[in-house]
Amino acid sequence: MAYSAVLNLSHPLSAEVVSVFPGDPAPRIDTIATLDEHGFHLRAVTVGEHTGTHWGAPAHFTAGAATADRLAAEDFVLPGVRIDISARAERDRDYAVTVDDLLEWQQRHGPFPAEAAVLLRTGWERYWGTDDFASVDAQGRMHHPGFSVAAVHWLLDHGVLGRRGALGTDAFSPDLGIDDTFRVSKLVYREHRLSLEILAHLADLPDRDFTVVVGGFVTEGGSGSPASIYALIGP
Repeated sequence: MAYSAVLNLSHPLSAEVVSVFPGDPAPRIDTIATLDEHGFHLRAVTVGEHTGTHWGAPAHFTAGAATADRLAAEDFVLPGVRIDISARAERDRDYAVTVDDLLEWQQRHGPFPAEAAVLLRTGWERYWGTDDFASVDAQGRMHHPGFSVAAVHWLLDHGVLGRRGALGTDAFSPDLGIDDTFRVSKLVYREHRLSLEILAHLADLPDRDFTVVVGGFVTEGGSGSPASIYALIGP
């Protein structure tokens, strides 16, 4: 497969930047050995499975569904498309992608590929490292854009999310922040589909014609993993 560029879609893992969903364990990075004292540099990293840029496995929300070690290699390499709602999200922090948005994208860019990674650029990356990334209001509700349930049903019904596929976002979750029932995630986590969360550099992606490659821990019984995620951009 020929490609013209490789784009990193991951934030670096840091113990200094708030990088977890509220209530999840914060990452810890401890120096174990130094060049001066031991002749080599080594650190121990303690993280939750959904820390920073990460992917979630179907078992994260679905009893009996695939855990990290039961996914196939093909589940981590997918044709990609980008949907950019950053202008709308700037006006409305609770904006949800509609079926009309998907039809408009398809009219402009052609049919969606099958079994794809559908990456949503909300513009939330600009809040990374600040309290605005979670955007919790006085009632304790989180606010960030996401996919509507109807839009995800459309992607499922039209094979864009087939037996495998992924939804991705530069925010905490493909769900709306205000939806604490995670309806979109529960729809996605069927078969061998992934959720790709807290992505970076989506502004630099084309709208289509790239391949998403997902790496991370393959933990026995795991619900996901902090990730290095790349886009291989076509010629």
